[in-house]
Order: sequence, then structure tokens, then C-alpha cells
Amino acid sequence: MALIRLNDRITKLLMILAASWAFVLCFIALADIVFRAMNLPLQGTKEIVANSVVMIVFLQLGFAIRSRSMLSADFLIHAFGPRAQRALAAFGYLLGAVFFAILFHGGIELALRSFANGEFDGEGALRVPVWPARFTILIGSALAVINYLLLAAIELFDLDVEELTL
Repeated sequence: MALIRLNDRITKLLMILAASWAFVLCFIALADIVFRAMNLPLQGTKEIVANSVVMIVFLQLGFAIRSRSMLSADFLIHAFGPRAQRALAAFGYLLGAVFFAILFHGGIELALRSFANGEFDGEGALRVPVWPARFTILIGSALAVINYLLLAAIELFDLDVEELTL
């Protein structure tokens, strides 16, 4: 249970970090809009926003999965009995774990290459490094795998694990 609590704390911390960055990003976008009205656009806003959206999504992914907030077809699952519902839910969680494991595996080389080559997005006054977004995808995918496997175990073995909430 200590590992589950550690996972939950990390997941919450990353979600709060993502939400905070989304809040800051609003002000960056607002500043760009205001300065564009004065014909002085902020250089690099597009690149910052594009990379930040990816990072925000993957930082919040673990929390969304662990709190069971991911989209699901409940109407279909409720057509079955309780045992079949748990089996289908576990199967869906295992599919999610496989998907994000493949994403993690496929992203390792890209993230390392991006860091080693000093890959940047944008031209001119502001060039935004790409490697933080690529490593965030890896971190988010790893947490997604862990949380999907945890939820699958909860369903398969009917474990009594506290739900993750804010």
C-alpha cells in the first residue's frame, strides 16, 4: 500500500504542476493577444503553447486514469453482470496499459535523440527546446501503465484500495 500511496502522491503532484502551468500559459496567451493588438507580438508564443499542451496532457494523464476519469462506454458495460463488468473493466485497463507501454517504448529513442541533438522548435528570437515535452510523454506514459495495471489488479483481485481524489 505504501507504493500505491507514493504513486498517488506523484500523480497528484504532476496534476497540480500541469494545472499550474496551464494557468501560467493563459497569461502568456493573454499577453500575446494584448501585445498583438499593439502590433508587438510575443515571439515564440506558438511554440511555447504547442509544447506546453502536450506536457499538460501527459502530466495529468496518470491522475485521470487513477481517479477513473478516463472516457469509458459505461452503457455497454452495464448490460452485463457484475463479474463480467469487472472482467471487461480489467481487460480495458490492460489494453490501456499495453497502449501506453508501446508509446513509452517508442518514445525512448526520440526523447534521447532530442536531448542529445539539442532539438528546438521555432525560429528566430525564441527557440523552445523539444526534449522536455518528449520526456514528459515518457513520464506520463510510464505513470499511465502503472495506474492502468493498478486498476486492472483492483478489478481482477477485488482489492480494497482507496480511490484517488483531490
